[in-house]
Amino acid sequence: MHNAQKNDAETAVEAAAAAFPSWTKLTTYERAEHLTAWAKLITEHEQDLARLLTLEQGKPVSEALAEIRYGVSYLHWFSEEGKRSYGDVIPALSNQQKILVNKQAVGVVTSITPWNFPNAMLLRKASVALAAGCTFVIKPAADTPLSALVLAHLANVAGLPDGIFNVVVSTESAEVGKVLTMHPKVNKFSFTGSTGVGKTLLAQCAEGVKKVSMELGGNAPLIVFESADIDAAVNGLISNKFKNAGQICVAINRVFVYTATSQMSLLKK
Repeated sequence: MHNAQKNDAETAVEAAAAAFPSWTKLTTYERAEHLTAWAKLITEHEQDLARLLTLEQGKPVSEALAEIRYGVSYLHWFSEEGKRSYGDVIPALSNQQKILVNKQAVGVVTSITPWNFPNAMLLRKASVALAAGCTFVIKPAADTPLSALVLAHLANVAGLPDGIFNVVVSTESAEVGKVLTMHPKVNKFSFTGSTGVGKTLLAQCAEGVKKVSMELGGNAPLIVFESADIDAAVNGLISNKFKNAGQICVAINRVFVYTATSQMSLLKK
């Protein structure tokens, strides 16, 4: 497995840029056929993909299999939603005018994904970009590169054209990250991870005024109201606190429970 450097990331972006014109000229139906073929292969190999995910990431096989199915659902969803990328007709001020809004793909989309959901998080970002007619470059977490690489292999087997879906595996996060956020041929960047790293990446994207989508940090209290089913609340607490060893964006970080004392405290304030 190659540890990509700055020039490798640049090559991946250039490949995506070169592939963009032909990919975006396909109809949404043609792109949907490609994504559906990719999804079919993923489903056919879901057991192997789940075992691989467990070996590299550590979650139980049952949870890994659930992630594979969760991830492939994005391909099914966005392959259909791509067909409904409708434009708009806007009322004009004059009968001599007609205002039409036509939605077009932004171009090359790059992304960096975390280690906790190495399959689903990747497909969540890639599926919508590809369905919209964009080409895609991703740097998966250095701790979990195998899921990304096998997805790229299956994309190739499914017949996705070269340069459409590109994976850059690297431990050189800072240098590769700069390419994915600052290369002039990158049009949009998407990141899921910590707020601190997100701030750095946002600043880099600002240099070229890139479009960005950020999912940063997490803030998830569990609030137990007076009317709550306590057994259900406890089960929900355990599930959302310890799932994936607590490494999920909705992991509960504090609990507020209604009591008569707390109600009195609120009334006194």
